[in-house]
Amino acid sequence: MNSPFAFVLSIIAIAMCYKLMNTWLKQRHVKPESNEELEETLSKIDLLEDRIKVLERIITENKFDLKSEIDSL
Repeated sequence: MNSPFAFVLSIIAIAMCYKLMNTWLKQRHVKPESNEELEETLSKIDLLEDRIKVLERIITENKFDLKSEIDSL
């Protein structure tokens, strides 16, 4: 371990381990999303799902057949 190359590699490894541990410790203290924000997002998703269901129903109805509408004109 007397070579300068091994010394440089060990310094780099120590620095990388320090950075990794520092990042890991910071991530442990991150607060999760608030329940209020999560519930608001879920309610928006439910509303959008309902709107999509209505649009799908309109599209699949026989009355929406554009070709027959054009032919009837």
